[in-house]
Amino acid sequence: MTEENKELETAVEETVAEETTTEEVTVDEKTVSEAAELAEEEIEEAKPAKRTRSRKKKIETKEEKPESEWKEQVVQISRVTKVVKGGKKLSFRAIVIVGNQKGQVGVGCAKAAEVIIAIQKAIVDGRKNLINVPIFKTTIPHPIKARSGAGAVMLRPASQGTGIIAGGAVRSVLELAGIENILSKSLGSNSPLNAANATIEALKSLTPFAEVAKKRGLTMSELLN
Repeated sequence: MTEENKELETAVEETVAEETTTEEVTVDEKTVSEAAELAEEEIEEAKPAKRTRSRKKKIETKEEKPESEWKEQVVQISRVTKVVKGGKKLSFRAIVIVGNQKGQVGVGCAKAAEVIIAIQKAIVDGRKNLINVPIFKTTIPHPIKARSGAGAVMLRPASQGTGIIAGGAVRSVLELAGIENILSKSLGSNSPLNAANATIEALKSLTPFAEVAKKRGLTMSELLN
């Protein structure tokens, strides 16, 4: 083998070695993270945009309604039938006591095909038939008896702390009238409507001390002493 051939072989080996050698490239962690973020941003931009419905929040404004001084209490709801041409007509009867606990009270009675409508009509009827009750020191001025139909009621004044000694419709009438201390006794029918009407008649026929003193020509202090 000649020297020229040896030189050629060494030259070829050097060129092949230069081509096969790879240079080491150092990459920083920051550049890798930045490249990843850019790739994620490009992917998100490429995605189709989702349709977002704008929901308007409803702002509810609650208005505080003033409380009414009138109070209602249902005493009885009964089912009644009326015989008409062709059969029987079914309806409901409601008895309601209406009062403001300040000396005004009334009894309402009404009929309707539905219970709610019957109660509403009875409330209206009770407000039409209000009476003024003379109250003397949380009780009534004097004892009294009254009658309405088959119902009869006796009422007597009571001292402070006695409470309302009554039951049924009589108690409802006395409570909504604003009387706190009283003695009562139902002497007639057990019907709530008759008892309530008898109590109304008794309270209606009460005479306050001012009228009695005026008729006798006396002052209130002279009359009470």
